[in-house]
Amino acid sequence: MRLATWNVNSVKARLPRLLDWLADTKPDVVCLQETKCPDGAFPVAEVGALGYAVASHSDGRWNGVAILSRVGLTDVTLGFPGEPGFPDPEARALSATCAGLRVWSVYVPNGRTLDDPHYGYKLTWLGALRDTLEVELTGSAPLVVCGDFNVAPTDADVWDPALFTGSTHVTPAERAALAALRDLGLADVVPTPMKGPHPFTYWDYRAGMFHQNKGMRIDLVYASAPFARVVRAAYVDREARKGKGPSDHAPIVVDADLVPAVETF
Repeated sequence: MRLATWNVNSVKARLPRLLDWLADTKPDVVCLQETKCPDGAFPVAEVGALGYAVASHSDGRWNGVAILSRVGLTDVTLGFPGEPGFPDPEARALSATCAGLRVWSVYVPNGRTLDDPHYGYKLTWLGALRDTLEVELTGSAPLVVCGDFNVAPTDADVWDPALFTGSTHVTPAERAALAALRDLGLADVVPTPMKGPHPFTYWDYRAGMFHQNKGMRIDLVYASAPFARVVRAAYVDREARKGKGPSDHAPIVVDADLVPAVETF
């Protein structure tokens, strides 16, 4: 099975690139974040022409998550029990079963600044996600949680740790929230970088950050043991970050020796 996750930073703005990438990369399952489309406006027909069923959770101009699958898409759940809001729950989590694999696409709140209420919302949201995943992991199906977590797990996951002092994405509390997810038995599937020693997945649009490889690893794939132990390869697809009008994130692609329960097409 080939699994991918990508913060597309607007599926409408990135649609031609997304379609070309799907045709070239041929993932079986794709988790998308920051789709930024009104509810019901996801380009289902366009990705359907490539053989993908779609589950989408959107609430307007911001946020938005989706799962695309060409190996089955059942048991779709929008959000999760006890999901906090700001003030109302947002379109940040979506789960489905794809060929026997339980797949989550998540877009974790940014947090903004340490003195902003959004930071507390972020930590509460991650804690509630952990509680839900703890229950889901009691099932027998392998499970993956993919997406833009807006947290760099370690100092090695930011291009210059000193520049992030006093900022979100790197605080002990945020990293502890990620560690609490891993403590459930989830493994961090670290992709191979395609340039330099660090598998960064996000680069600011400004000041040539991408070309200087001044990035962050904030897009993550956390997998339960039954999936993690059959991962054959994982990489950051930097090519998808190049060219005209890219997202500021690159996809992660994971190949696993997990046989889909239905035929791909």
